[in-house]
Amino acid sequence: MSEMHAESVAYVRDTMLPPAAPPNQQLGALRWLRVNLFSGWFNTVLTLLGLGIIWFLFDHFWPWLSHSVWKADSVQECREIIAARYGEGATGGCFGVIRERWHQYLFGFYPRAEYWRPLMTLGLLFIAITPVLFSVNPAIRRWVLAVTGLITLLLMGVAEVPDWAVLLMWALIGTALLLGEYAPQRLLIFTLFYPVVGVWFLWGGSLWFPLMLLAGFGVGYLATRLVPPRHAGLALPAGIAAALIWWLFLAGPVAGLLGDLAPARLRVIDSNEFGGFLLAMVIGVSGIAMSLPLGIVLALARRSDMFLIHVFAVIFIEFIRGVPLITLLFVASLLLNYFLPPGTNFDIILRVIIMVTIFAAAYMAEVIRGGLAALPRGQFEAADALGLNYWQAQRLIVLPQALKISIPGIVGTFIGMFKDTTLVGLIGLFDPLKGISDFVRSNFAWKGIYWEPFIFVGAIFFVICFSMSRYSMYLERRLSREHR
Repeated sequence: MSEMHAESVAYVRDTMLPPAAPPNQQLGALRWLRVNLFSGWFNTVLTLLGLGIIWFLFDHFWPWLSHSVWKADSVQECREIIAARYGEGATGGCFGVIRERWHQYLFGFYPRAEYWRPLMTLGLLFIAITPVLFSVNPAIRRWVLAVTGLITLLLMGVAEVPDWAVLLMWALIGTALLLGEYAPQRLLIFTLFYPVVGVWFLWGGSLWFPLMLLAGFGVGYLATRLVPPRHAGLALPAGIAAALIWWLFLAGPVAGLLGDLAPARLRVIDSNEFGGFLLAMVIGVSGIAMSLPLGIVLALARRSDMFLIHVFAVIFIEFIRGVPLITLLFVASLLLNYFLPPGTNFDIILRVIIMVTIFAAAYMAEVIRGGLAALPRGQFEAADALGLNYWQAQRLIVLPQALKISIPGIVGTFIGMFKDTTLVGLIGLFDPLKGISDFVRSNFAWKGIYWEPFIFVGAIFFVICFSMSRYSMYLERRLSREHR
């Protein structure tokens, strides 16, 4: 066998083939069309059917959109302009209502002289979330900080902004850019203080009271550190007791004393003046920020080996998931006051935030529990082999992987919760979709307006929700390390 040559084997070629031209290739748009739209007869039929539907919708709605009027003071004036331009019987959108009432769709009944406060709060929000969402990529972090600061300052130019607020915003943007470039982790300090600053800017009043509420956490932490090591089991109860004592008995008097010594006050804005996308953002951002950690705790509790914790978590999750959100909102609006002492003033927006957070946390717990269940058993065993205790294993090994798996479900829950903020219109709050639109239509000048507010509000909701979806896709790509 070793003496056989290529010439004596039947399936070995003994002559060279002449050179041939390279095979034809389709590149660019033609190849994309062939692969994605016309790869087979069924795909071709679906493509043609889709093009037909798109053409039908375009042919049906384009005349209405192309005849839109943006400068008008009433529906009647819109119709007269459309008839004069395009003839009798022509139809068109009357987007003059958006031009005239855009501020109500964005800010509700917030005083116009105070518009700079929610705008500044929004700008500070992006600065606060930058070290959390863009901590790894310095280029993206730099652009987010710069663009956010520029847009916020341009928008604040529309309103009458106090000089100290402009100087404060410039100082914060400059500090954030420097810290984001050289010490991004230091920005987390601002992230921790942002809830206090945001509440103060939006609702006003004395700055010292929210600062004293924040100081309660420091008092609790200090109390845990003062407990001797031999009584380590009493550290947590001591910290909780110290924080409660501070909040119930000391925070108010200390805030009043500091307010007398160094007044720092803004005009008080009642919650019934909130509305539009300002209300949706307040409820949505608060619910997102609080439902994720609460959902993680509930997911871990449901998987716990301790019977009572497991049972309580199951009861809570299944009960909340079995009740419609609108029912919880009615409880927050009507029934909750019956269980409070007479004369108690429990802010309606705070009640709604609590119920929305609880509702979202129950769904979040199941999403995260699915991520925990998807982890191989070997990950838990590896944590035990390293000698890690329960919380160390969860923090360093289990939860990072489970949360990465659960990113699509988590962001989907966030998007659903943000869109569900429009349900608050059923309990008397002025959401952007129904509450503000009904108020605008109550004016005789705009009676008959229907589609235009829905298009405007829907476009803003789409931009916000689409941005959240794209960020989740970016996060999935950045954390995908299976094949590296």
